Parts: sequence; C-alpha cells; structure tokens
Amino acid sequence: MDPSLPVSPLFISSNSTMVRPDVTPDAPVDEQPTIGLIGMGAMGKLYANCLSAAGWKRINVCDTPEMYESLRAAYQDTPGINVLPNGHYVSRTSDFIVYSVEAKGIHDVVAEYGPSTKVGAIVGGQTSVKEPERAAFEKHLPEDVHIVSLHSLHGPTVPTKGQPLVLIKHRAPNDALALVESILRPLQSRYVYLSYEEHDEVTANTQAVTHAAFLSMGTAWASAASYPWEHGYYVGGIETVKVNIVLRIFSNKWHVYAGLAILNPAARRQIKQYAQSTTDIFKLMLAADEKGLRKRLYDAKDAVFHDAQNSSRRPILLSESVLDQFGLSKKDPSTKCSRPLANSHLSLLAMVDCWAHLGLNPFKHLELAATPIFRMWFGVAEYLFWTPERLEAAIQSALYDVSHRYDDVEFVVASRGWSQCVSFGDFDLYRVRFEETAAFFESRFEEGGRVGSEMLKVIMDSSTEQQDSTHVPVVDKQS
Repeated sequence: MDPSLPVSPLFISSNSTMVRPDVTPDAPVDEQPTIGLIGMGAMGKLYANCLSAAGWKRINVCDTPEMYESLRAAYQDTPGINVLPNGHYVSRTSDFIVYSVEAKGIHDVVAEYGPSTKVGAIVGGQTSVKEPERAAFEKHLPEDVHIVSLHSLHGPTVPTKGQPLVLIKHRAPNDALALVESILRPLQSRYVYLSYEEHDEVTANTQAVTHAAFLSMGTAWASAASYPWEHGYYVGGIETVKVNIVLRIFSNKWHVYAGLAILNPAARRQIKQYAQSTTDIFKLMLAADEKGLRKRLYDAKDAVFHDAQNSSRRPILLSESVLDQFGLSKKDPSTKCSRPLANSHLSLLAMVDCWAHLGLNPFKHLELAATPIFRMWFGVAEYLFWTPERLEAAIQSALYDVSHRYDDVEFVVASRGWSQCVSFGDFDLYRVRFEETAAFFESRFEEGGRVGSEMLKVIMDSSTEQQDSTHVPVVDKQS
C-alpha cells in the first residue's frame, strides 16, 4: 500500500455526498456509491444483474461503443442500471469501477479510460491473470485513485452464493476495501484476501492443469468425430463428469481460458508438464511396463494424497452412482445397466502425475479458492486414487485393454497440441483451436449445460456442507 494515500472513513460520491464504507443497498439513493462496470460480457452482466437485484440504484455500465444501442435497449427496464456510451463516462462518474475485459486487452482498455478516473475512486479488475492488470493499473491510473481488485472464481452460469471471491487490496486504505466488501456483499460470495502474486499462483495451481485436461479431451473426441456418450464408453460414473465438464468449458468463450494459459508463466509450465506426464504414462502403457507404470502412479499418489489420507476431511465424491443421473446417454433410465467399461483414465492419471512432478499440493488451495470445476475434477481424481481396486482397474485397463487405446492416442496428441499452442503465446491460434473443437459440440451445448449445472449443484452442495463443518484457512486482509 502506498503510505502517502490518505485513510478516510468516507468517500465522495459522484453527487458530492459522502459514502460510508458500511453502506447498504437499503440506504437512500443519495447516500449510495455509484458503481461502474466497464465491459458487459458474461461476467459484467452477472455483476450488473446481481447488484441491481440487490437494490443498488446507481450502476453505470458500458461496453464497446458499437454495443451501446443494443445494451441500452437490453437494460432500459432494469432498475438502477444506466448504460453509458463508453468508459470515459463511467470512469469520471463512478466511485467503484470494475474492468471486466479480456486479460489480453486490459492494458489497452485501461490506457484509454484509466486517465478519466474520478479523484478518490476505487478501481478493480475481473481478469483471470492479475500481473498484466496490475501493470496496466499502475501505469495508467492516476495516483489519487485507489486499487482494490477482485476475481470471482467461477463462471457466469454458477450461482455466486458461497463461491470464492478474491479481493486484492493493492493500493488503498482499509476503508476502501470495506466499501468494496459492502458493495459486493449481495453476491453472498466467500471473500478470500490475496495479493496479486498470490492470486496468480492460486489460479494456476487450481485451473491450469484442469483446463488442459478438458480441452484435450474435447479436442480428442472432436478429432475422432465421435460423441463419446454415444458409443457406450462414456455413459456413467466418472465418465459423466468428463463429458459434462467438456461441454461446459467449450460452451464458454475461448478467452476465458486463453488469458490464464498464455499470460500466467506458472500456468504455462504446468500445462507443459501435463502434456509430458500424458506422454510418459502412455509410453509405459504401450510398453506394457506394469512395474514401471504402477511405481510411477503409486509414487504420484503418495506425493499428492498423503496429507489427505491423514485428514478427517470427507471425500468430495462419495459415490459414482450419484453421477449416473446426469449422463447424456439415451438409454432407458429404468433399465439396470452394467457398470461402465474399464478405462485407463489417462487424463486423471496424468493430472495427478503432473501435480507430483511439479511438487504441487492441491489441498493447499482446495478450500481456499477452488473453482467449482476444479473441486469436482479433484474429487474425481481423489475418488480414483483413494480406492485401491479402482486404481488397479485403471492400471490393468491402461496396460492390457486396447478398447480405449484409439481415444488415448488422440488424447496424447491433443494434450501436446494444446501445450505447444500455449507455448507459442498466440491468442489467435488458441482461438482457432478452441472454436474448431467447440463447433463439433455446439449442437449439444444446451442439453449439456443444463445437465452439467445440475450435476455441479449436487456436488457443490455436498462440498458446502463439508466446508460449513470445517475450518477454512483464509489469507489475512493485507493491512
């Protein structure tokens, strides 16, 4: 924090009245802060809608100039939301300003609108990678502006209640942080207090490998020109998680994942290692090296899950049967089906192996700031590795059952392709690769999105119950 900045219990609103840090949406309009949202993509709209519904009555929003008329028409009947032509209007009139723009474009947007920021305002950003955001804020925001950044660690279709919301008090007095907390309290999210550096470490550790696994799965299935749930291999249990989350990821915008992967150096290293782990394990499979594969996987299990086995925390995923109701297979649900065919679960084996080789402990950030998808995917890995018969079945299938071998080949190729794509640092290449795969699954997005949301809710409700009954470590507010 800049020691030259004054610490004041009050802030001057755009109508020249004083705004208290503990203000609530029930306060009279002239006592409320003016909230500014620059960027009205999916997350910008989520925040605008939630804050409006909560009763905040002074919300200025904008997107690109060409979106002005359509945005104004969309929000003409929404209480409290005032659509403005561009970020200059938002910046000069708002007390708390949030930039909800792509990470790769944050510098240019802040360079354009940052100098117009009102004296004493608080500015934050919703980017998934904070280092470029911090550099842009420090370079282009006036010295008399506070910086309290944020990041909701979930997608726009996930209910905000109980989800981690990172707050970063970078250049601001405590009262500025308190005002941001008050403004965002209607989201009912769980505040997690980090620095810029800690945020990028946490997001890399909880999202990079998870995204790489699902991107690779989707590309592998698209390359095989096969919907996986239709040929009988991916119709129940763990396979249901794979299918539904792949559909969920590819139904989102490409830039949601590109920024983290390309701009976060830690994420790039992890994605590279994930591709290497996938390749190394597949080589052991091809060589039928049972001793070598078993040693590698049990070493990974001991490295990653040692602490978990000694803790009282309940596993995230208690049974595969709870997942069967969320399958996309068209089989008659009243028919008793046999268990899913054996599977190498190469994507899961590689993920745990990757964590082990990087020396990462996923438990460190699981309760602190895990996204819903990471929590579920970690729960599936935990479920596989914690149960000896399941891990042994995966090893035997990997070595001696060739029914999945074609899919495994496609997966290895896809994982290395994504790693190379990220290493090039080319957003256009990432976009093309992502959108080509997304086009293959597009006809299934609506059904997959609905079923996937229901599945996540069941698992998240169970995790919330656990969380409520255990102590969750939270980094102290930076004072």
